[in-house]
Amino acid sequence: MKRVFAALAACFALIALPATAASDRGYDNGPVWDVGAIQTKDGHFDEYMKFVTTAWKKQQEALKKAGYILDYKVYVVTDPRDNEPDIYLATKFKNMAAFDTSLDEMDAFFAKTQGPQEQANKEQQDRGAIRIVRGDMLMRELILK
Repeated sequence: MKRVFAALAACFALIALPATAASDRGYDNGPVWDVGAIQTKDGHFDEYMKFVTTAWKKQQEALKKAGYILDYKVYVVTDPRDNEPDIYLATKFKNMAAFDTSLDEMDAFFAKTQGPQEQANKEQQDRGAIRIVRGDMLMRELILK
């Protein structure tokens, strides 16, 4: 009988270890950032920024108002190296679950706020003449305790 109690006590002690370790962690999960890396083609920075300050901003504001995103930011690299982005477009989401919105719901939202998909595709193609998308990063922010 003593062995059974000793085994149970050992099991409870092992179960308690992860809880103790978790409380010692100095951070917790925070929001998720999606960051697009954009390189404008020579002489087209202002033209691309016109898109950012109008259509892109309007889209981000609509997403924010609808509760799909928390915030957004634009970062400019002062002196990028060759073939590196000079603009980063950052969008803040509450968590990873925010990406589980159904495609039908997102299509309906964008049709209402931006117009037909064919128009959006054409505008995306046109922006290809003034910029190169260098990549996209999905990052989780850690909140330090």
